[in-house]
Amino acid sequence: QVQPVESGGGLVQAGDSLRLSCTASGGTFRAGAMGWFRQAPGKEREAVAAISSFGATYYADSVKGRFTISRDNSKNTLYLQMNSLKPEDTAMYYCAAKRTLSTAVITAARGYDYWGQGTQVTVSS
Repeated sequence: QVQPVESGGGLVQAGDSLRLSCTASGGTFRAGAMGWFRQAPGKEREAVAAISSFGATYYADSVKGRFTISRDNSKNTLYLQMNSLKPEDTAMYYCAAKRTLSTAVITAARGYDYWGQGTQVTVSS
């Protein structure tokens, strides 16, 4: 059973940057589609960014131009570079992976097979 493991979260000030990483424990991602989701207290989980098996990407409107999703299949790792962070970016960030290859980006949570435990990002004003 593949278990995504997130890292890189923390407490930062508005305008700062963070890079989240997601590696696989117990297996490999096998180049399946992957995504980053976030959930703030009292809010639903939302897709932040997603990447297909072949590099196509999706970004939520709220993070376009500030966040960049990338993957290094040789390292079995997914990244989320977050720049110009805002207090409204504060949330638990989750990595998700799909078992199979996908030419399309997947933005629905139900489309993923594996989920990490999350890493907290807190942005102070």
